[in-house]
Amino acid sequence: MSRMVDMKAVYESKGLTQEQIDDIEACFARADKAQLEFEKWSQEDIDRTIRSVAQKVANSKTFHELVELGIKESRFGDPISRENKRFKIRGILRDCLREKSVGCVKEMPERKIKIYAKPVGIIACVIPATNPDLTPAGNAIYAIKARNAIIFSPHPRTAGTSYKTCELMREGLARVGAPKDLVQCLGGGLGEDGKTIVKINRQMSEALMSKCDLVIATGGQGVVRRSYTSGTPAYGVGAGNATMIWDETAIKDLHHAADNTMRSKTSDFGSGCSADGNVVIHESIWDEALKELQSVGGYLMTEEEQKAMRNAMWDEDIHRLSDTVALSALDMAKAAGFSVPETTRFLIASHGTGVFTKGEEGIWCREKLSTVLAVHKYCGEFQNAIDAIMAIHEVGGKGHSVGIFTFDESHIDRLASVARVGRIMVRQPQSKANSGSMNNGMPMTSSIGCGTWGGNATSENVHLHHYMNMTWVSWEYDTPDWQTDEELFGEFYDPELEKVQYSAYNSNDAVK
Repeated sequence: MSRMVDMKAVYESKGLTQEQIDDIEACFARADKAQLEFEKWSQEDIDRTIRSVAQKVANSKTFHELVELGIKESRFGDPISRENKRFKIRGILRDCLREKSVGCVKEMPERKIKIYAKPVGIIACVIPATNPDLTPAGNAIYAIKARNAIIFSPHPRTAGTSYKTCELMREGLARVGAPKDLVQCLGGGLGEDGKTIVKINRQMSEALMSKCDLVIATGGQGVVRRSYTSGTPAYGVGAGNATMIWDETAIKDLHHAADNTMRSKTSDFGSGCSADGNVVIHESIWDEALKELQSVGGYLMTEEEQKAMRNAMWDEDIHRLSDTVALSALDMAKAAGFSVPETTRFLIASHGTGVFTKGEEGIWCREKLSTVLAVHKYCGEFQNAIDAIMAIHEVGGKGHSVGIFTFDESHIDRLASVARVGRIMVRQPQSKANSGSMNNGMPMTSSIGCGTWGGNATSENVHLHHYMNMTWVSWEYDTPDWQTDEELFGEFYDPELEKVQYSAYNSNDAVK
């Protein structure tokens, strides 16, 4: 455990009140005590604990109530698709129950290696307003499975939902005799006036990051960047701008492709970083593709409507306006000053301009965080689709994800070989798939790493392995695994250069 940061200096630099400092210190002291007790528990008891915690939050009745509260607080989001996120909690629990986190968790007899799992200690996690219930539940299950304690910093806009979620998990801990303080939330809950008892702000979250042993930074890019400057090891997520390719072979099942994109685009009204933002479509299926998108609820905006929508979504400096994030298609159109049919599920922009720049002319290839989808036409060879993807990711979303609807395996291989993303979904709705699904083998998570492309420490889905330290235990081979210089250097081997030796040693000593 690190804990090497000078917290006195941190508190002074953040300008925290004594009440805020006391809250952080008290939470940490309780978490430290709870974690040191819990790390001695058996695997069987730990698995029973995470079952209890998960059930308290993810049962249908309770999660329904949490979703209603979260939408009431935040004033955005789709209750139906958000309620389905309870299955994500089930998936995280499923993945955890299939793995070990106590003692020897992996053996490699051919290398005479055993690997033992250890807790990292106390984890800090900032909760975004878009997932005030899923993020704490998923992260807590992973943290507890790995024998850690976790302290959450709630988003002020949805603090009530996050406090309620954490209190439910604490009840789940208590009913199996586990320390309740394995899960805590800064701020001390809500007072009678509906406000946090201790004021939560950005500076308090930053101080928590510096205090703990590991940070899981789920949220906007400001949160992620601050986590990396906290002095604490951190796993962050990158900006999304999920993009799909429909090549010419998608014509075989074009309705399926359109339905996938509709499901991805409309999930929680497009608020997720994995919601399809762009579809790059081959010229040969362009007209049919637009018809299919409209058949599943898409509305093709006119040029004038696009201009109005642009003004509703971005300011003059092309900064995304928060009041049109995660709205239904009907409300998005209303905000832009026009109306659409009641059956509209999402709005379609771009009309195949194929412009991918950071300026005004490439506005529709940006991340939209809404029920607005951009479509772009590519012509000729598949390389042109790849080039379009790469250009879009230079505007935003590098490292995150790409999807492809194709029946040409060579196209999948070519895309996967060069795309600067951590995950590619084949013929799947991205927002339902790339962070883990019951229908695929991706690790379940609410935190998607984007690698060095997106300024993150990992390009993986952040899951159980990232919540643990590992101790490698090694035994000596019976005979050395040695190769001659000629075998190692191949055509570059020069025996004359190997005659010069400073001292006598044997090959075993040379590699120690």
